[in-house]
Amino acid sequence: MTQPAARTGPRSAAGPWDLSFLRVGALVTAGLTVVAVPVVGLAAGWAEALGVVLGAAITTAFFCLSGYAIAWAGKIDDSFTLPAALGAFMVKIIGFFALLQALPADGWPDRTATAWAVVAGALLWSGVQARWVWTRQLYYTTPPAPPAPSPDPAVLRRAVEHPGQSRTDG
Repeated sequence: MTQPAARTGPRSAAGPWDLSFLRVGALVTAGLTVVAVPVVGLAAGWAEALGVVLGAAITTAFFCLSGYAIAWAGKIDDSFTLPAALGAFMVKIIGFFALLQALPADGWPDRTATAWAVVAGALLWSGVQARWVWTRQLYYTTPPAPPAPSPDPAVLRRAVEHPGQSRTDG
C-alpha cells in the first residue's frame, strides 16, 4: 500500500486572504459615529451617545476579530473557515452578552443604546462586506499565473539593432 503524497502547503483556492474590507468598514463606522454621537447626545442624552460610541467600537472589534480568525483558518486550509467563523461568532455572542450584563441598567453608557448601536453597526458592516464582495473579481478556481514580465526595452532594442551580438560582446 502506498502512502499518500504529503501536502506541501495550504489547500486554498483563494490565495492570500484580502482583509481590506476591515479598513473600509472601520472608516465608515467612524464617520457615521462622528455624525451620530452629537445627534443622539442632543436628542436622547449623553449616556446614550456614549452607548453609541461603545456599540461602534464593539462592532468594529468583533468584525475585525472574525475577519482575522477566518483568514487565519483559511491560510491553513479552506475547510477550516466555516468552523472558525462559527467559533468566532459564538465567542462574540457570549462576550457581548457578558458585556451587556456588566453594564449598569441605568448608567453610563446606556445599555439599550449600546445594544441598538451594535445592531445598527452589524447591519452597516454587513452592507460593507456585501459591497466589497460584489465589487471584487472572485475566482471559483485558482486563476492562471500572470505572464512573465516583459524584458527591458533597451535590451530588446539592442537585440533588434545588433542581431547575433550578445550582451557581453560589447
